[in-house]
Amino acid sequence: MQMNFAGKILDLSRCHVMGILNVTPDSFSDGGRFNRPDVALQRARQMVADGASFIDVGGESTRPGAAPVSAQEELDRVCPVVEVIRRELDTVISVDTSSPDVMREAATLGAGLINDVRSLTREGALEAAVAAELPVALMHMKGEPGVMQERPEYRNLLREVSGFLMDRVRVVERAGIPADRILLDPGFGFGKTLEHNLELLHSLERMKILGHPLFVGMSRKSMLGQITGREVEERLPASIAVATIAAMKGASVIRVHDVRETMDAVRVVAALEEAGQ
Repeated sequence: MQMNFAGKILDLSRCHVMGILNVTPDSFSDGGRFNRPDVALQRARQMVADGASFIDVGGESTRPGAAPVSAQEELDRVCPVVEVIRRELDTVISVDTSSPDVMREAATLGAGLINDVRSLTREGALEAAVAAELPVALMHMKGEPGVMQERPEYRNLLREVSGFLMDRVRVVERAGIPADRILLDPGFGFGKTLEHNLELLHSLERMKILGHPLFVGMSRKSMLGQITGREVEERLPASIAVATIAAMKGASVIRVHDVRETMDAVRVVAALEEAGQ
């Protein structure tokens, strides 16, 4: 299961770690820490050294209650960082964006993946992604970030999440993005209660029947705080636990803040699977 990310080919039959690089002032865990391109590059360099296959650059916070930013502001945050990482590091650059303008510009600067929490539903996003000719990660989210955690309800969680994702797959394939460029993200923490998140994690391997690599992100999220009672900066052990479970259940890409520690967990899972063959 190989995928071409702007010339860099990765085997997604094994689990890869994606390092989170938020260039925002208000992200829930690391907002304001990596706003300058030189500081962002230093952080990206360390994550690549720690084993990250991807660096995910985001210029708009999607935490619950987050305020939207203008396309120009997002461009000003993201593009200088994409440019410097592309110049200095051998890694796949992912852009965490729903903005068509950011998708287009980041693609010209060397990004290799579009990671859109809104699944290319924003006006112009689908056309921009098609023109970029890059792989896309499509995520399920119930509502918008500002209101997504206000009493989310489902009749059949797994069926609704899977159904939404496959509907989006059909739309993007018809638009011109081939199946071998699509990853699927169930959207942990996006319009879901703790019970919903746990049900999704428990059933994650069942989503492999959708036929696309699975992309997941649970690092330091509030679901882990609810389980452990820990604040954001104390959620590393819980983050490693859910990353290990996701890897064992077949996730191809795990998006995390703590690359080095997660890589150790992924290597243990890989060794266990190899021993059982």
